Amino acid sequence: MRRRAWLTLGAVLIGGGGVVTYATASPSDGSGAPGQDRRPVEVYGLALKGTAAGERKLPRTETEQFSLVGVSWTGALKPLEGTAQVRARGLESGEWGAWQDLELDAAPPEELEAGMRGASQPLWVGPSDGVEARVVHEDGSTGALPKGLEVNLVDPGVVTEAETRLDAPEPAAFVMDESPSPSPSPEPTAPPSTVPQPPVTSRAGWGADESKSPDPSEYNPDVKAVFVHHTDGANDYDCAESASIVRGIYAYHTEVEGWNDIGYNFLVDKCGTVFEGRKGGIDRPVLGAHTYGFNRESAGIAVLGTHVSGAASTAALTSVARVTAWKLGQYGADPAGTVQLTAGATQRNYFSTQFTAGEQYTFRRVSGHRDGFNTQCPGDALYAQLPTVRSWAAGPVDGLRIASLTDATAKGSTYYTKGTPVVRWAATTPAALIKRYDVLVDGQAVAATSGAGYAKRITLTPGTHTVTVQATHQSGAVSTATPLTVVAETTAPVFTAAPTIGLRTGTVYTGSAPVTLRWKATDDQALRQVRLLTPQAATFSAAAYLSNRTARPGTAAGWSMRAYDYAGNHRDAEATYTPVVLQESAAVRTGSWSARSSSSYLGGRSYSSSSKGASLTWTFTGRSAAWVVSRASSSGQAYVYVDGVKAATVDLRSSATSYRQAIWTKTWSANARHTVKIVVVGTSGRPTVTTDGLVYIR
Repeated sequence: MRRRAWLTLGAVLIGGGGVVTYATASPSDGSGAPGQDRRPVEVYGLALKGTAAGERKLPRTETEQFSLVGVSWTGALKPLEGTAQVRARGLESGEWGAWQDLELDAAPPEELEAGMRGASQPLWVGPSDGVEARVVHEDGSTGALPKGLEVNLVDPGVVTEAETRLDAPEPAAFVMDESPSPSPSPEPTAPPSTVPQPPVTSRAGWGADESKSPDPSEYNPDVKAVFVHHTDGANDYDCAESASIVRGIYAYHTEVEGWNDIGYNFLVDKCGTVFEGRKGGIDRPVLGAHTYGFNRESAGIAVLGTHVSGAASTAALTSVARVTAWKLGQYGADPAGTVQLTAGATQRNYFSTQFTAGEQYTFRRVSGHRDGFNTQCPGDALYAQLPTVRSWAAGPVDGLRIASLTDATAKGSTYYTKGTPVVRWAATTPAALIKRYDVLVDGQAVAATSGAGYAKRITLTPGTHTVTVQATHQSGAVSTATPLTVVAETTAPVFTAAPTIGLRTGTVYTGSAPVTLRWKATDDQALRQVRLLTPQAATFSAAAYLSNRTARPGTAAGWSMRAYDYAGNHRDAEATYTPVVLQESAAVRTGSWSARSSSSYLGGRSYSSSSKGASLTWTFTGRSAAWVVSRASSSGQAYVYVDGVKAATVDLRSSATSYRQAIWTKTWSANARHTVKIVVVGTSGRPTVTTDGLVYIR
């Protein structure tokens, strides 16, 4: 069932020579939600009628909801002086939107026919039930408005099967047709293109009412250039509405402006869906009505929405580039190049370049509407994106680079791997415009993917290789990423010196003794790091060979280490050591020693002596030893003998009192039986030596 609505309109002359018109629509019944039932496309023209007093009003008019609005007037070539603005009231929200300018520089067809009207660009406002319009003169004058001024409302209706199904997926509701539309005649022929045809939603797919365009199609000899446009209107439309927007533009061009068909050859929404525009076969050089003065040698592609300040989406740009490459590829034209076009009218463009009918002028193969006509279209933002469209359409692939090499590690500019890395790459050119990727090793292709690929695992033989990625654009142009030097190797590092620990100076506790861990690892290519696995975890650089650690006395511990090279090969080495504490009571004593008790001493006890020549001797089997003593300002000196040979004179004097100090250490290359003897020197004024014991490692 169709929804009927009453539309009430009025118009008031405002200061500065402007006219405000207003209209509100009220549904006469509540039959169903919008989109549930089929509803034909409708166009309503609301005439502005003037009075002697300058007030303008519109009669009460019966109509339905609308989604697209514009203004038109008698005379296709007569300009509308001033700024036309409209605002609409949302059908569901009931709220009035902001005032929006209508672009008034829409170009007429190059061949004028009776009944054609001057018109603004149509503005998509979404489902609405009320409209206000005004025309404001910038200079504040009250000059006359053109005759036959109308506010035109378009209801795109619900005409396709997919649109009547509320559960239809988005954007799969559109019919994607990759075959050319039938042509009314076999001429001109459709030459093959050098690149693939992108998917295109046919006129039947978006619901074109072919009765609105009864005239046969006209054709150009070829397509030398593509002009890019925007359609004006909101950018927040849902892509499921795109078919409706195209139907609305079609109805506006044919029923409001009096054209014989929609002006553009193709239309593209923000999701990248391409719609067939003017009939006659998408693969043929159909004459459009999009760029006044240059339609005879070009095709027009319009992006739905306004792109004065907001850039077009990547999806939209991708589709514009694909259509451009395909159409120009039919005629061997380079999308990145230039061409001479013959002007079909005498006029100026947006940049004030003067064109004279019949003369030739240089254009880029991919140009903006403003390059050929005095209009802001396609907006500053989209116009600034045209170099990207040219590059994507022409090739080669832009921004190709190897993003990473998985299962490989870099050292400087060289990568090391065991031999089966994963090459990952990226490019700024969209995948839809890329034919294939190849991974090259030493200049030879070893793996390939489609243009949607981004990674591939490869196998390398041992040795040094050059690895890169090559991209083939759909045009055939080839680009290559900066190559990487990759070394494949499977030889593990070698420990030329196994991990060992030796006692070092520092404070000894019942649960820990200060030690130094030492090792030596090398690799045939490049050592990356060495890790300590047990009894503690730590990671060291390739250049490191020692680390100060602690070991627990009385406990046997395995010191396990792993050496890695940059390829990921590794080798382990391990040795087990036990620190042992020999208390002072375990020593053989000579001379006079007195016992002392304190929690500060190792084991809670120590021996002290001030007698010159008094000694303590420990015998043990081990590979490292440390004498543990107390220190103070009154402490004296002692001689240290190792295996009967004097090894050192140690001064125990310290400004701060400290306990359990490993003050003298010695380490041997292997386990052996040793004796360490401490002899009191009897230093004048401070003869005292207080010893805690001896720590050794076996």
